[in-house]
Order: sequence, then structure tokens, then C-alpha cells
Amino acid sequence: MKELICITCPAGCKLQAELTPDGGVNVTGNTCKRGVDFALAELTNPTRTLCSTVRARGGPAPMLPVRTDREIPKGKIPEVMALLAGIVVERPMACGEVVAGLMPICEGNIIATSDWY
Repeated sequence: MKELICITCPAGCKLQAELTPDGGVNVTGNTCKRGVDFALAELTNPTRTLCSTVRARGGPAPMLPVRTDREIPKGKIPEVMALLAGIVVERPMACGEVVAGLMPICEGNIIATSDWY
């Protein structure tokens, strides 16, 4: 049995969840169906949207806020953070513009979350 806090809505239900032999999940503590879906995903393939910053040079601020354009496997976060540590933006970027690709770490891109001119 694993204890989780559901993050799919503001209720933040405290869940107790375990996988069943048939690939399903037994969940208690949820107040809506989204808790069951969240628990299954957390126990089988946890993912997150990663928000961070990259260094920037020659513009209005020394850092540019960024995020992944999709959820990535939770276990890949350290590798993506290592990639971000080596990025320096040196040209204007618009909000939503791709800063870097994530291949071969995982699918997706790092995008700017603010204009940087």
C-alpha cells in the first residue's frame, strides 16, 4: 500500500493505493474518480511538467523561465535538469518558443514561459 496526495484538483485527497494483480488499482481516500486515475498513473508511470529557468545573456534579465511542453517521466527529471544547467540563451525569445529539444532523454521540448527581448 502506497500513500499519495492527489494533485489533480484543489481537494488534495490523501490516497492509499495499491496495484492489483490484473493491472488495476485499489484506492481509498479519493473523493472523485480522478483520484483513481491519478493513483494508477503514479504507481505505473509517474510524470510531471518540469518548470525551471535557464541562463540568459544580453537581454533584460539574467534568467529565462522555462518548462517542458508536456509531462515527462518523473525519473528523467535529473537528466533534464542537467541539460538545463548547460543552456545559455543569447537571442530574443517569445513565450512558447522552443529553447531546446529533449531528445534523446525523452520526448518533448523546453519552451520559454515569458518573452525575453
